[in-house]
Amino acid sequence: MTMPDQLGPKLGAPLFGEICILGLGLIGSSLARVIRLQNIASSLICYDSDAAVQNRVAELGLGSRVASNLAEAVAKADLVVLCVPVGANAELAQAMAPHLKAGAIISDVGSVKSSVVSAILPHLPPNVILVPAHPVAGTEYSGPDAGFATLFAERWCIVTPPPDTDQMAVDKVVNFWAACGSNVEIMTPQHHDQVLAITSHIPHLIAYNIVDTAAQLEQVTQSEVIKFSAGGFRDFTRIAASDPTMWRDVFLNNREAVLEMLGRFNEDLTALQRMIRFGDGEGLFALFSRTRAIRRSIIAVGQETAAPDFGRRQPETKID
Repeated sequence: MTMPDQLGPKLGAPLFGEICILGLGLIGSSLARVIRLQNIASSLICYDSDAAVQNRVAELGLGSRVASNLAEAVAKADLVVLCVPVGANAELAQAMAPHLKAGAIISDVGSVKSSVVSAILPHLPPNVILVPAHPVAGTEYSGPDAGFATLFAERWCIVTPPPDTDQMAVDKVVNFWAACGSNVEIMTPQHHDQVLAITSHIPHLIAYNIVDTAAQLEQVTQSEVIKFSAGGFRDFTRIAASDPTMWRDVFLNNREAVLEMLGRFNEDLTALQRMIRFGDGEGLFALFSRTRAIRRSIIAVGQETAAPDFGRRQPETKID
């Protein structure tokens, strides 16, 4: 699927009075852009612990205001969205907890959910509500210049409320992501982690491993790897170019589901190895036919494009 160039009409009235975004990388800066363009909040406060990022966010005009410290950033927010690596969530939640206002909703964008709940929830006061979420969207780029308002358009966002979460708060987060252009699904944090282990985490792990293996081959020079990269290897390098801090934290915080799916993958890889060794052409053809059908199904439901560049677009750098 090619990413839409435009979003739907702006909201007639904001969903939230004030939204605070903590962390202005690809996801955070894209959220900032779509929140302002779609009138999702009356006021948008941006905060990043990196002073250089703060300055760039101010230059780009991504928020109503760039806060100088965490306490100031979250103090009046009705919705706080953590857009940081999942390994930073516990420390961030502990630091901001004393400054949150009663009734505030805390959410996030991490691609692991069970560990996010266990990292954040214990630090929150009882009058603050946690509703985690995971927008299944992204590129290999990072930083505030990498974001663009249509990143989430027609992509899935999975909302994963802990048991007994206030339904009104869940509905607000669902409506928030719908206003950003996402299709929204609700599931438990545990089920989310199993699904994403096989659809996202294992593919990234394989990509990192294949690219690293190619780089270390003694009989193939690095220049040859770069020069003769065919389409498949080139696509692996795109995935392997993803933010190393984020993916380190993903694998450390979803290790059980990843290891379970990796075991299944290794069993299937052994079966494939046997087909090749024993010349089982019929088995190989059947396997490749099944996998080709999966790819076509993904395109058919609008979650990808048949274009060789996967429909990726160059990121915008500034909002009008």
